[in-house]
Amino acid sequence: MQPPNQPQQPFGGQPVDGNPYAGHSGQQPPAPSGTPYGQQPPAPPGNPYGQQPPAPSGAPFGDQQPGQGAPFGTPAEGAPFGGAPFAPAPPARNTMLLGVAVALGAALVAGILYGVIAGSIEREVGYAAVGVGFLVGFAASKVGGSGPAVVAASAVFSIGAVYLGQLVGISMILADVAQVPFSEVVGDHFDTVTRTWSQEADFMTYLFLGLSAIAAVGGAKKAG
Repeated sequence: MQPPNQPQQPFGGQPVDGNPYAGHSGQQPPAPSGTPYGQQPPAPPGNPYGQQPPAPSGAPFGDQQPGQGAPFGTPAEGAPFGGAPFAPAPPARNTMLLGVAVALGAALVAGILYGVIAGSIEREVGYAAVGVGFLVGFAASKVGGSGPAVVAASAVFSIGAVYLGQLVGISMILADVAQVPFSEVVGDHFDTVTRTWSQEADFMTYLFLGLSAIAAVGGAKKAG
């Protein structure tokens, strides 16, 4: 047991066994060399505040790495406001003219086919007239778009196609009745063919013409 009235060890006295820091009077022990909580190493000469080296001239925000995009939407080559360069729009007039030309070609082909069918069975078929108009309108609009000019041309050419088919059918019937070649009827007696059409035309004849125009509009809208 410790004897009474033994003086306590003061803070400034000798260090207590096993406590090497007890001898310092209320002070923290000095940080060892290399401690992370000590002072930072002195800045190198010429850089007293430890600042980052300035960016090279011509690159205010630092150099761009190779392969990086232009910062802040910098205009690319050929693009005035950044991004990909603008592709020129195709000329609409050329497309419209091409659609009208396709409508004319389709009307000629469909009209001849319609005439061959009508001359073979010696009667007109309403579904065939509708098919002619739809084919003309669809083909024209598929190529030239569904603009008003293309649609109107398709309707007009469809009426002409059905009329052409009716003339071809009448020529085939006259050639068969007269026992003459088809080419002779068309080449030498075409006035007789048109006169026969005028005499034989009735309500159904004009109805087929109108149905072909309506079908052409529907075909153009379907393709568009």
